[in-house]
Amino acid sequence: MSPLPILLLNGPNLNMLGKRQPEVYGSETLADVVSACRSAAQAAGRALEDFQSNSEGDMIDRIHAARGNVSGIIINPGGWTHTSVALRDALVIPEVPIVEVHISNVHAREAFRHHSFVSPVATGVIAGLGTFGYRAAIDYLVKHH
Repeated sequence: MSPLPILLLNGPNLNMLGKRQPEVYGSETLADVVSACRSAAQAAGRALEDFQSNSEGDMIDRIHAARGNVSGIIINPGGWTHTSVALRDALVIPEVPIVEVHISNVHAREAFRHHSFVSPVATGVIAGLGTFGYRAAIDYLVKHH
């Protein structure tokens, strides 16, 4: 029996990667990121499911559906990181390891970005490594979960 897939979640505005503030977020598109993550997961013998939404309710519904169906979650919550108690509460429902990923170093940016509602329920946090942070998260979940 093969292990359950890893779920890659991306929050609001991440569908605009490659277009939105490339000096902060780089030139890779979300499709590029997902493709690289899928390749990294497959090379390690794991499947990857992905989901992006600008709708908080849709994201919470996807997290609920993950319960019992994924081995771990990688999430870049985007702006919800700093605002959403509902997202934080949903992330405990699947009862799997969670890696929070941020492309930029949120701690070197505006003060409002320094607080995360997600971090206290995450297994680990990766910030400031660009899109490589997603692949580092896959590597961690593959090796440790």
